[in-house]
Amino acid sequence: MNIGFIGLGNMGGPMAANLAKAGHVVTGFDTAEVAVEGVQAVGSAAEAATDQDIVITMLPNGAILRAVTAEIIPAMRPGAVFLDCSTVDVDSARSVAEEADKADILPLDAPVSGGVGGAQGGTLTFMVGGNEAAFMKAQPLFEIMGQKAVHCGPSGNGQAAKICNNMILGVTMIATCEAFALADKLGLDRQAMFDVVSTSSGYSWSMNAYCPAPGVGPKSPADNGYQPGFAADLMLKDLRLSQQAAEGADADTPMGRAAADLYARFVEEEDGAGRDFSAMLPRFEKRGRG
Repeated sequence: MNIGFIGLGNMGGPMAANLAKAGHVVTGFDTAEVAVEGVQAVGSAAEAATDQDIVITMLPNGAILRAVTAEIIPAMRPGAVFLDCSTVDVDSARSVAEEADKADILPLDAPVSGGVGGAQGGTLTFMVGGNEAAFMKAQPLFEIMGQKAVHCGPSGNGQAAKICNNMILGVTMIATCEAFALADKLGLDRQAMFDVVSTSSGYSWSMNAYCPAPGVGPKSPADNGYQPGFAADLMLKDLRLSQQAAEGADADTPMGRAAADLYARFVEEEDGAGRDFSAMLPRFEKRGRG
């Protein structure tokens, strides 16, 4: 396929490179003018989108997505697929999809899970909103860039799935870190705690696959000084998106709200910026009840 790729940062760059390695013709644009192996760089988003079978975007937020969409939709040919892999608010995803529909372009919102490692290794999971025909047309690209793509329903539902998933993740990571800090104060060995919880009703991805305690469980960012695999800053972004969506949908999410407040304090007032989201554990280690 002929592919336009807009947004060649830490996630978009490796994704575009994997598509090029697989034999697709990839034309890319990024405001930072980065070079990506196998990708032909051009001078504007509109140029990258012109006469392509599929245009992929990986952008920081909904406002930028809306601005880029206004630039590229007039350049895209009718029947092309517009595949947005950014993590943005549901309203922006649905607004962009409406604009694409008016131009006879097939929109998909497909945020990803798996981080930079997943982008580099082609093992991302895509949560996809949009019509079935567009999803099937993009399926071969999902198979190159990732290991799984789930069609979640109409436009906006990919973003809905992503923020619901990450709200669960943020809440369970905080609970896991709190429990380890409590275990320390009760004199319970961390390895013993892991051995019990990881095989009983406290089982979770945060405990079993991404344990926040160094030297316990599979290797994780905790074993690398909490260098980010998934940054606390990004968790805060996703939790805020979840609460924005909850407010719009009149949904009661007290645990999600509490997690958003805790990560906001951690990132913006304490030492969480630039650290992995599991670095909540050393935060709780240093704190008392008051």
